[in-house]
Amino acid sequence: MTVTTHDEQTHPARTPVPATEGGPGGAHLVRRLLVLAGVVAVVAVLVLALPGLGAVRRAFADVAPGWIAVVAALELGSCLAYVVAFRPAFCRNLPWGLSARIGFAEQGTNVLVPTGGAGGLALGAWALRRAGMSGERIARRSVAFFVLTSGVNFLTAILVGLGLAVGLLSTERGLPYTLGPAAAAALVLGVVVALARVLPHQGEAGEARADAGRLRRLAARGGGALGDGFRDAWTLLKTRKPALLLGAVGYMVLDAAALWAAFRALGTSPDASTFMLAYVLGQLGGLIPLPGGLGGTDGGLVGALVLYGTPVAAAAAAVLGYRLFQLAIPAVLGALALGSLRKDPGEISGPCD
Repeated sequence: MTVTTHDEQTHPARTPVPATEGGPGGAHLVRRLLVLAGVVAVVAVLVLALPGLGAVRRAFADVAPGWIAVVAALELGSCLAYVVAFRPAFCRNLPWGLSARIGFAEQGTNVLVPTGGAGGLALGAWALRRAGMSGERIARRSVAFFVLTSGVNFLTAILVGLGLAVGLLSTERGLPYTLGPAAAAALVLGVVVALARVLPHQGEAGEARADAGRLRRLAARGGGALGDGFRDAWTLLKTRKPALLLGAVGYMVLDAAALWAAFRALGTSPDASTFMLAYVLGQLGGLIPLPGGLGGTDGGLVGALVLYGTPVAAAAAAVLGYRLFQLAIPAVLGALALGSLRKDPGEISGPCD
């Protein structure tokens, strides 16, 4: 059936796009998966063969299988938490099965396509459009979802950084290493709040672009989507949707716990007081548009952990082990979910508001 959502009541109902129209190709994603597997294999061979990496190889000598299983379980839990947050962020009547398929496909796309995270949002927009959701709602809720899931990282940087700076958490690092990241994260969140107040609504942007040039129309449309997305994020926070909040927090916390478990699998652990700060700073490397963040995320995490006192060999070994699961689990789940979406796009079962 065709769904008319609350924000579409003055417009004709959208007909879901046929499953064969548009969207990423399954064969293309399979090739990406094979390329990613090849890159991971090459990295493994280099770690095993290159001179100068003896300390890293020795770190893998006594790996605890039980902790490896914990790493895999935590990464799977992180993927599931993303799905839990996805549904209430976009539409309360989005079927859980469809939410899971879109959420897994988004995460898999972020691993396989080098777009710095934008590929997953585009894939989700494609799937939601075929399910009957309006383009305007997809645009603003995609922004809101990104803000909420990323905001957990920034809030963590603020709380941990302040805790370290004022002595609630012990560290030998000075204020540039503690208060500096907290201040930067607070500045980013402050900019988001300010933009939510000054950017126009999508309807106002549409009126302003009627006789404007193409670039100005695109800029107005994008500014309207950003403004409404930032405002939707605040609205979603005020509604205190338990699934959304728990999912957004669980998505980050379980992933960070997987990295901690990777350290435990190697019989070591980083400094507990600075671990979360190093984690959220290191993840910024994933914004570099590389397949799976290979090189960016890895280098960012290792660099941040070393900066906060973890030995280089231990940090490199733990990050490599953690990243194996962080890449493989979303990639496999995403490839399966995308194949299912192309065959059966699914439909939203009722109004979204």
